[in-house]
Amino acid sequence: MKPKVNLKEKFSLFSAHWTPKIVGELNGQYVKLAKIKGEMVWHSHANEDEMFLIIKGSMTLYFRDGKVDLNEGEMFVVPKGVEHLPVAEQECHVMLFEPKSTAHTGEVESDLTVKELDWI
Repeated sequence: MKPKVNLKEKFSLFSAHWTPKIVGELNGQYVKLAKIKGEMVWHSHANEDEMFLIIKGSMTLYFRDGKVDLNEGEMFVVPKGVEHLPVAEQECHVMLFEPKSTAHTGEVESDLTVKELDWI
């Protein structure tokens, strides 16, 4: 059996923004932690839903037809194929649940795109 995961401890192991780290795996999905600050890029995931759970702070998910503000303890699932832009004015700690096949920024390549994710 694997040891339990302490989220506070795992978040203390990295400081870079927009660089998700894998902390678990279940049913073909990765559980990822990320620190976000500033603006990502507009992107979508053609074949995968993406779940954002706010652990600390707040963020906004912008969509072409609106936005969703998320605060600590709240979550939102972005449906597959929906273009979105994550933004956090202050540092925000996020847990993501995504299929292992999910590309960081979908088909969009940018300076923020991470191609190989690290386990912590």
